[in-house]
Amino acid sequence: MSPPKAPSNNKTALRILMLHGYTQSGPLFRSKTRALHKALTKSLHSYEIHLSYPTGPVRLDPADIPGYNAPSGNNDEEEPEPAFGWWRRKDLPHPMQQSQTEIIYTGLQDGLTRIGETIKTEGPFDGVIGFSQGACAAGMVASLLEHGRRGVFVKAACEGKALMEKFPVAFHELLALQPPLKFAIIYSGFPAPNELRYGNFYDPKLKTPTLHFLGSVDGVVEEGRSRALIERCEGARVVVHPGGHFLPSQRPWLDAAVGYVRECMEAAGDGVGGNWERKRNEEEGVEDMDVPF
Repeated sequence: MSPPKAPSNNKTALRILMLHGYTQSGPLFRSKTRALHKALTKSLHSYEIHLSYPTGPVRLDPADIPGYNAPSGNNDEEEPEPAFGWWRRKDLPHPMQQSQTEIIYTGLQDGLTRIGETIKTEGPFDGVIGFSQGACAAGMVASLLEHGRRGVFVKAACEGKALMEKFPVAFHELLALQPPLKFAIIYSGFPAPNELRYGNFYDPKLKTPTLHFLGSVDGVVEEGRSRALIERCEGARVVVHPGGHFLPSQRPWLDAAVGYVRECMEAAGDGVGGNWERKRNEEEGVEDMDVPF
């Protein structure tokens, strides 16, 4: 792992991995999270904020993009911006139940490898923030970096669970370089739905502190799917905003995210002998965070 840049002005470096949604890219996600970056920088005075924006390895075709209409032949029509994903979803015949189908994430290992490369070259990271498909990936990454998670995958392999996703090769060496994340912020997230293949990511439940943002009128990721991921995270916090499938950039929602980052960093002692579990156990067991506005 290349040594991270030293923070200037005697500030503590705070590094966050930023994972874009399906049909987006790292640069596009950067532009969509400028307000959040600004809020983090303005409010967390003792930290020097570093956000890393990798781009998913799956280059999407126009047909993969929801709502895309092919050009009518007019040369003046602009070509769509390059679109990427961390994997593709496919519905395939179920290997055990002929009348059923199962959901497969093709290219998932490639997506996790790209993320692992970013952790190796730009980390270690304090936390991860993801949107939509990137939020699903963020949950997976947080899970993979937790203590004992690799053993869960190894046990499944030893028990002959051949269909279960293998522990990503890219993360084997990362466990010695990247500690468990201090936080994960999930916007319009969801879990991988096929427990037969992806259950090891969520059983046992994630212990990484998580904050989940749900849009009350999100027409892409319905609330039930997001709640399914919330149920797989211990002590999850939930904020519901009155919007759709996007990162809310109004002040109350930015304050909620910034406040959560601050809380998690303080609870972890900025990574110097901190103990999140001890601090969290001292708090009340609530699932939904009351935002003061």
